[in-house]
Amino acid sequence: MTHSTIKQLIQQNHQWAQQFEADNPGIFDKLARQQNPEYLWIGCSDSRVPANTIIGLQPGEVFVHRNVANLVNHSDLNVLSVIEYAVNVLKVKDIILCGHYGCGGVTAALERCEHGIVDNWLRVIKDTYRAHADHFHAIESEKEEINLLCEINVVEQVRNICHTSIVQNAWINGEALSVHGVIYGVEDGILKDLDVTTSGIDELESIYQLTN
Repeated sequence: MTHSTIKQLIQQNHQWAQQFEADNPGIFDKLARQQNPEYLWIGCSDSRVPANTIIGLQPGEVFVHRNVANLVNHSDLNVLSVIEYAVNVLKVKDIILCGHYGCGGVTAALERCEHGIVDNWLRVIKDTYRAHADHFHAIESEKEEINLLCEINVVEQVRNICHTSIVQNAWINGEALSVHGVIYGVEDGILKDLDVTTSGIDELESIYQLTN
């Protein structure tokens, strides 16, 4: 990025800030005092899937975490810290795990070649593919295979969120909290609900349930 490029971006930011304030008088003063989002969004880093934009919400309304292939690994202190802050401090009522069709991370996980450090991150997707191998036997199209794995990956990450002690303790303490799984179509801009919403500890398999 050249110096002239960053200057252009800063100029565009100034124009956006002026227009946003004009359209929403007092918005920056309100945002500066506090953030009070109702939703935590965990999505892919893909630049085509911006959280606020595709669900029509303004800055301050969604707490966002993004990483390659929208994964929730139990060893990832980054995503766990985000979930903890969202649930225990911001008191969000809904956690939305959003994947997208044609995900580059999912595609890379299916390829038998080295991509670099990211291969270690994507290993869990290979494990997911192996665990659900029966779903892929009848699929001949590579695109359909990738998109099905994108959907299954969302389902698995919703489960991973629900299995955290953070979310389960919120449920044990009687807090209203739901975890949802959706997937986004970059070709049409449409979100699809994968019908895996989970709202209580009793909806989990017993082996994963915590008891206090």
